[in-house]
Amino acid sequence: MAQTSAFEEIGFKGTVEELVEEVKALYLADEIPWVVGYSGGKDSTAVLQLVWKALQDLPAEKRHKIVHVISTDTLVENPVVSRWVSQSLITMSESAEAQGLPIEPHQLTPEVNNTFWVNLIGRGYPAPRPKFRWCTERLKIKPSNAFIRDVVRANGEAILILGTRKAESTSRRHRMEKLEGSRVRDRLSPNESLPNSLVYSPVEDWTNDDVWLFLMQTDNAWGYDNKDLLAMYRGASEDNECPLVVDTTTPSCGDSRFGCWTCTLVDKDKSMSAMIQNDEEKAWMLPLLELRDALDVTDDRHLRDFRRMSGKVQLFFDRPIPGPYTEVARHDWLKRLLEAQTWVRANGPDHAAELELITMEELHEIRRLWVSDKHEIEDALPGIYKKATGEDFPGVSLDDVLVLGADDLAVLKDICGEDRLHYEMARGLLDVERQYRSMSRRAGLFKALEGIVRRCYFEDAEDAINRERHRSLPFSVVAEADDKIENVVGVEG
Repeated sequence: MAQTSAFEEIGFKGTVEELVEEVKALYLADEIPWVVGYSGGKDSTAVLQLVWKALQDLPAEKRHKIVHVISTDTLVENPVVSRWVSQSLITMSESAEAQGLPIEPHQLTPEVNNTFWVNLIGRGYPAPRPKFRWCTERLKIKPSNAFIRDVVRANGEAILILGTRKAESTSRRHRMEKLEGSRVRDRLSPNESLPNSLVYSPVEDWTNDDVWLFLMQTDNAWGYDNKDLLAMYRGASEDNECPLVVDTTTPSCGDSRFGCWTCTLVDKDKSMSAMIQNDEEKAWMLPLLELRDALDVTDDRHLRDFRRMSGKVQLFFDRPIPGPYTEVARHDWLKRLLEAQTWVRANGPDHAAELELITMEELHEIRRLWVSDKHEIEDALPGIYKKATGEDFPGVSLDDVLVLGADDLAVLKDICGEDRLHYEMARGLLDVERQYRSMSRRAGLFKALEGIVRRCYFEDAEDAINRERHRSLPFSVVAEADDKIENVVGVEG
């Protein structure tokens, strides 16, 4: 059943005026600072316009508390949307200052150890899946929650203003209706994850069409053109249409999904595909789409280690649960990512000339993880960077801290021959000894050495699997394995 328009009872103008008065009353009611979540999409834009209008209507002396506007850049956002949001925040800051409004925009990013590429290429986490959704909390939730906690810590409380709507999905409707029963004040619901913070959703009862009607009938308060936003949504829909008046069978461009271009939690990046299909000038994003599709393979076990992140072999119905990406796979992902970045910079529009698909800070952290944590003392990253970009890697040389030089490693590889596991053991033991060499107290050395041995003492993968099978299973239970192993994709065990 289609949702009734929120404007039906008292009309568009009356509804908007009533809502602006509600926002003003809530703002004046206390000293609790506000935090507005802004993604650059239609819902958050509509909410921010309502808040902005309410502040404009108040006399200067009553604009007594700051309204923080936060936007989280995951560093893997759709480049078109990312640029839109970044420019919007700049314009927003300038307009707020010019209008004398206490609105402060903030662009948040995840900490470097939580970024997508540091975890996938650095640590080897496989591309996210519904049952191993490691990305959302690290990329989106942690940065915003950290900001809100800081506000709460400084002020005791915070009110979070969001563009969430019941019409988005059935699950969203049920969750919002459940929280309504716990409201401590009119329209303010408790925040499920953050103590001492409340949630206000002014457009919770609006439909997609209500949102678009509001945006098209109301000038953008900070000087952006909402028609450009509509055009961006239209370009991201497969039929290149975005009707404002629809029946129940007509798709709305409100269904267009903007998000991470690397996302493998959806079957297909429909928005980026549609952008490329609908606008030849956006064909420069094709390498990103190809890389995303390469990450989203049904069976990636050939790219992953037979051991878990801990080094242990774990069986599920007599078959090994694949672990992190192998060293070879991680090198390949980095090469392909840097090649895509190089191509986009050379062949994309002017604003893409400095586009960073991966930041230099992330590259330094990946290098550290490979060399220090994974004991991959070949220090392969500078060479991959040089080959993919044609430029020298702007990082310091690690020759002074590497236990073996290139020539020595070549000798070690020659000695080990085809025995990759014993080569990994030898280099790992040598690197652990080097790391502890300069310590005055070498507590933990033997445990670290034992960890390397336990990880690599097998003859090969088959030997490791047979040992674990013999240890843990008194009888074979291979039936149903092919079907059920597909649901087990995590690497942390």
